[in-house]
Amino acid sequence: MTAPLLVAGVGNIFLADDAFGPEVIRALEQRPLPPEARVHDYGIRGLDLAYDLLGGCATAVLVDAARRGLRPGTLSLIEAEPPDGTVPPEAHGMDPAKVLALATHLGEEPLPRVLVLACEPEVLPAGDEDIMPGLGAAVRAAVEPAVTALHALVPLLLADPAAPAAALGRSMEIGPAHPAALPARAPATAEDR
Repeated sequence: MTAPLLVAGVGNIFLADDAFGPEVIRALEQRPLPPEARVHDYGIRGLDLAYDLLGGCATAVLVDAARRGLRPGTLSLIEAEPPDGTVPPEAHGMDPAKVLALATHLGEEPLPRVLVLACEPEVLPAGDEDIMPGLGAAVRAAVEPAVTALHALVPLLLADPAAPAAALGRSMEIGPAHPAALPARAPATAEDR
C-alpha cells in the first residue's frame, strides 16, 4: 500500500547548502514523522522521485534549498504549480519543476498536491564541478526548525490532503503572502520577550 503522504529530501550533498533537503531527512531519523508519511532522501535522483510521485500518494512535500531573495536560512512553504508544458522534462537531475514535468510526461494520472518546504541558501557553488560539502551556518541552523515545521504540517496534511492554505497557518518568511504557508507558531507573549 502506498503512503498517503511523501516527504522527499532533494539536493546534492556535495554542493554546500543544496544538501539542506537530505540533512532534514537525516534529522527526521531522530524525530520520526507519523508512520502514514513516507520519508525518503532522493538526493539527485529525479527519475526515482518522478516515479514515486506517480505511486498514488495524495500529497508530497519536497524539502529543498531554493533561492527566493530572502535572508539565508529563511524557511518558506510553497505550493508547486502544476506543470504547464513550458518546462522540459529531465530524467537526469533534481530541479523540482523538471521532475514534476517528467512525472506528468510519464504518467496518465494527475500528480499529487506538491508543496515545497524551501530554505534560502547562503552558499551554492556556481557549478556542479565545484564540490563544497557541508551546510553554511544559517542553513544548518534551519534544519531543526524545518523538522519542527514538518511535525506540525504533516498531521494536518494527513488529516486533509487538500487543506486550504489558511489551515496551514502563516509563513515564517518576511514578505508577501504565498499560496501556502508554514504552520502557525504560537504568538509571542510578553513573558517570551
